[in-house]
Amino acid sequence: MILLNPKKYNVKFPDKESEDIMKKTINFFETKGLKKVLDDDHNCVWYDDFLQFQKENQIFAKLFTPKGYGDSGSHWNTWRIVNFAEILGFYGLAYWYTFQVSQLGLGPIWIGKNEEVKQKAARLLKEGAIFAFGLSEKEHGADIYSSDMMLYPNGDGTYRANGDKYYIGNANKAAMVSTFGKIADTGDYVFFVVDSQHPKFECIKNVIHSQSYVAEYALHDYPITEADILDKGRDAWDASLNTINICKFNLGWGSIGIATHCFYEALNHAAHRNLYGKYVTEFPHIKQFFVDAYTRLVAMKLFALRATDYMRSANENDKRYLLYNPMVKMKVTTQGEEVINLLWDIIAAKGFEKDTYFHMAARDIRALPKLEGTVHVNMALIIKFMFNYFFNPKEFPEIPQRLDATNDDFLFNQGPTKGLGKIQFHDYNIAYNSVNLPNVEIFKKQINAFKDFMMGATPDQKQAEDIDFLLSIGELFTLVAYGQLILENKKIYNVEDDLIDQIFDFMIRDFSKFALQIYSKTSSTAKQQELCLKMIQKPVVDHDRYNRVLEKYVYSLVDEYHMNE
Repeated sequence: MILLNPKKYNVKFPDKESEDIMKKTINFFETKGLKKVLDDDHNCVWYDDFLQFQKENQIFAKLFTPKGYGDSGSHWNTWRIVNFAEILGFYGLAYWYTFQVSQLGLGPIWIGKNEEVKQKAARLLKEGAIFAFGLSEKEHGADIYSSDMMLYPNGDGTYRANGDKYYIGNANKAAMVSTFGKIADTGDYVFFVVDSQHPKFECIKNVIHSQSYVAEYALHDYPITEADILDKGRDAWDASLNTINICKFNLGWGSIGIATHCFYEALNHAAHRNLYGKYVTEFPHIKQFFVDAYTRLVAMKLFALRATDYMRSANENDKRYLLYNPMVKMKVTTQGEEVINLLWDIIAAKGFEKDTYFHMAARDIRALPKLEGTVHVNMALIIKFMFNYFFNPKEFPEIPQRLDATNDDFLFNQGPTKGLGKIQFHDYNIAYNSVNLPNVEIFKKQINAFKDFMMGATPDQKQAEDIDFLLSIGELFTLVAYGQLILENKKIYNVEDDLIDQIFDFMIRDFSKFALQIYSKTSSTAKQQELCLKMIQKPVVDHDRYNRVLEKYVYSLVDEYHMNE
């Protein structure tokens, strides 16, 4: 099974400790039960029970302490981190969130050069502490160039920190808050750590109505010494972006977990609801919704799994993960919304009922694409890779599946966050030519038409400055890379032809949708419209394949999972 089923957990790890982390976490939530999870959500209860559980089992300490700083079982292993993220998303975004922002808070610490702070972080992790990442500001949002958090020199080598940060998870309880700002007299960027319980640290309020504490905080002449500083100048800037590269990858995995739980709940409801003498699952449009939801969900996971392999295998000469990583943040999370929309059309008013996981998830799934400064930020990044991806390939060794229990050292030594346009990729045709399936062949024609568009009808300067125009182009490019990694995982996970061909059914439709958007833009030229029409294709109609996928993969999951009450 590709989809997570906590009652039949079958993910393989090379060490028993990693497997125990996952199974103990599943047992914690199944013992807690759906009713208590929902009651805590409705009443915005701080998830101290979960934090005590992770403390007692040293979970954050094991997952978030790089090798050499903690006990023997502690290492930063993206494979087990993403599996843990998926499980937390499956049971509730609030639990995923406290894990996620702790990871973010630790990023600048492990990337930085301050060994004393690293040792302190390792000790605090063993004590069960949580962490926070102080980057965003109320006035500037994702514009981190414009930070108003300042360190004012005292003239004796020490500083006073003054300023405000906004939308900072865990900042009510974090033992260390990695805070980004500038040094007042030089304008240099700086990363330093503060304690949320310090008298000069003001936790102003929780800015959202939630179990999660998403704080606005202010520092008032907070005393800072060199012992509190992680990095300065360009290194501090790079630490902020490289932390996002490492940690916000988990947005996609949270979305996968949420959407998977909703899938089971919607399927079980529909299969047992009889209307007009038929079960809901017998209606033709419902079958289509379920097939689309399932194939989109499987595609999300296949892509994110393969992106994890690239991330773990990255090195100074292979930074392809910098394309696939923002796609997990952007593409996988928006596909999660699409899955929820399809399922909501099936269960209709049931999706609002307060005793369902679905009503909580339908609210929370919207957050994930927006926790990274919106889709636009990631798309602007992704487009930088487009020319080399299509027109300047390079040979690389094949990336293996990475399940090994080793520390992902390179993630904390990524180097400068510039030169993205120089990163090269292997030939995507290798993956697309590895199969001979009807819908993949049609999709390849769409790709070729898109390349003709980019070569023969390249956007002019005005179009290139139009974010709306570029977003649709970026969506087309994203679909190509998305399909590539899905096909690479076909062999690794032994995915059957029927399922892959059905996945490319929706991929063709999505490609056609975005091509039509470009065709319809007010600025599109006659030549661009002509080439867009070549991109608009219809998937192969194969009723037998469709029915096999419906029965073998989708409806076979009826009653396979119910969360304990």
